[in-house]
Amino acid sequence: MYWHESIHITDWFYIFFTENNGMAFGMEIFGKLFLTFFRIGAVLFGSWYLHRIIKRELKTGYIVCITLILAGAIGNIIDSVFYGEIFNASTTSQIATFVPIGEGYSSWFHGRVVDMFYFPIIDTNWPEWLPFIGGDHFIFFSPIFNVADAAISCGIIALLLFYSKYLNDIHHQPKEEESK
Repeated sequence: MYWHESIHITDWFYIFFTENNGMAFGMEIFGKLFLTFFRIGAVLFGSWYLHRIIKRELKTGYIVCITLILAGAIGNIIDSVFYGEIFNASTTSQIATFVPIGEGYSSWFHGRVVDMFYFPIIDTNWPEWLPFIGGDHFIFFSPIFNVADAAISCGIIALLLFYSKYLNDIHHQPKEEESK
């Protein structure tokens, strides 16, 4: 697909090709290199933690949530580390193609993450009578994201919804109970 090309699936779902320099949903807080190394550090820590909780035989759902977060982070790392080196730049008139290593649009660890899912669930205008924003265009849920972002988000939301009390309980057990 060309950069910013979209495929209309329904009025509230599009496949929309874009590339993202930042974190989930396009947020850019720190530099790209910092973000990539942060992701790598988070995956190393997450892998260690996942190994630890599997050995402790904690709840399967909790392990699945951690695995979703870890898998999503790995997916975004692959894009960040490699894509800039092995693809040329996507534009509105050129589709990205594989190129020999070193001839890509960016250097190692500086690649952009490919995002493609767009769900403008509500696409309307604010009522004219509203002060300040009346008549302005409004889209509910405008972020464009990928499978990795969805895995991370679903894992975190499920942890918060279903395992916040469980997390509190397992991290505040006396040491002798943990070994049981």
